Amino acid sequence: MLTQHKPTTYTLHELGLSADKLDRHAVSITDRLVKAGFEAYLVGGCVRDLLLGLHPKDFDVSTNAEPEEVQALFKNCRLIGRRFRLAHIHFGRHIIEVATFRGPHVKHDKNDSHAHRDGRLLRDNVYGTLEEDAWRRDFTVNALYLDPKKKTVIDYVGGIKDHQNRVLRLMGDPVTRFKEDPVRLLRAVRFQAKLNFQIENDTAAPMLEMAPLLKDIPSARLYDETLKLFLNTDANQIFDALRQYGLFEALFPQTDLCLKKATSDKPLGLLKQAMSNTETRLKNQQHVTPYFLLATLLWEPVRRLIEQNRSSFSNDTQAIHAAANEVIAHQVSRLAIPKRMTTPMREVWALQPRFHKQIGVRCLRFLEHPRFRAAYDFMLLRAQYGEVDEKIADWWTHIQTLDPTEQKLMTRPNQFKHKRKSRKKPPKPNNTEL
Repeated sequence: MLTQHKPTTYTLHELGLSADKLDRHAVSITDRLVKAGFEAYLVGGCVRDLLLGLHPKDFDVSTNAEPEEVQALFKNCRLIGRRFRLAHIHFGRHIIEVATFRGPHVKHDKNDSHAHRDGRLLRDNVYGTLEEDAWRRDFTVNALYLDPKKKTVIDYVGGIKDHQNRVLRLMGDPVTRFKEDPVRLLRAVRFQAKLNFQIENDTAAPMLEMAPLLKDIPSARLYDETLKLFLNTDANQIFDALRQYGLFEALFPQTDLCLKKATSDKPLGLLKQAMSNTETRLKNQQHVTPYFLLATLLWEPVRRLIEQNRSSFSNDTQAIHAAANEVIAHQVSRLAIPKRMTTPMREVWALQPRFHKQIGVRCLRFLEHPRFRAAYDFMLLRAQYGEVDEKIADWWTHIQTLDPTEQKLMTRPNQFKHKRKSRKKPPKPNNTEL
């Protein structure tokens, strides 16, 4: 896998980068490591994003110092991880991650690499050189090393050229690399959308075939990756790509099956509208609650179970609880959705029948329910796709604009049947509790 050529070195100036954009804590870490006799660089996503003119969320450091040696230099350091041993250096709430250069999996007697029989790496603490580390990374655009002291970028793998051509290329044999870590399939889709790059043909070719490998990834890790995918300003584009490469089925098998069996485009439209709403809120720097989007992603299998089993229950609320239990139990085996998310998801679903009752004190109390706003937003989303009568959505929209006296009048028997002079169209769902 290793190249026999020397790396190409670029100055920050010729790449249009400014040292002023670098994180001062990350730079101070590289300075101390270099003064202690080690190599140290800023690496990966921060370099990639700086080249795009973006402000990196995280600045990571790569060094030939081993984790224990890093810890000896920094009192504010904590070692984490078993699969990948890492050093986290804390500056208050700000954390800089420091990783030791990785080497090939089969290497001398310090080998601490363990792989599953399917090729997936279970533990990988084989240390190596800068060049070996570059070739061990996933995509070429993530294998660029920035030296803050010399103000240069080191490129062993042609990452700058791929960056300029806006190409996402997996290094080495794609099948082998995807088998080593199937989450790279999800990263490829996320980076394609985030960076507006094209996945290179050889990298894309095996992705559909490799998608089932995600079933062997720990459910907790897949949950974290799923939030990165969907709580995203490119959620719709990512969703389409996940379906294109068979990855959505690996994450949400019940929903994927429902979409494939759907006789109309309404279930798909509802999902895509929820993602569009998420994109809008994130672009406007507004908060999005993860449970709302998860509730949307799992609603179609819940809804179908409700319809299928409604006759077995005395009311819709019971049918909803039973369907929710079955769908969530199946889903958490694939994604480890925590209880702090599944509880409000169940509540949002279970509150939906209450929107059909518009008379009496219980109706007024519903307006004060702590989960009313999320349930209301969810109901509006359903109304857009014909699951709820638009007049009902309109009624609940209107009553929120009234004072308490007017609300009481509106909830008296027969009051809700009277026509109002004008009706506002229901606003688009917010995907959040306000």
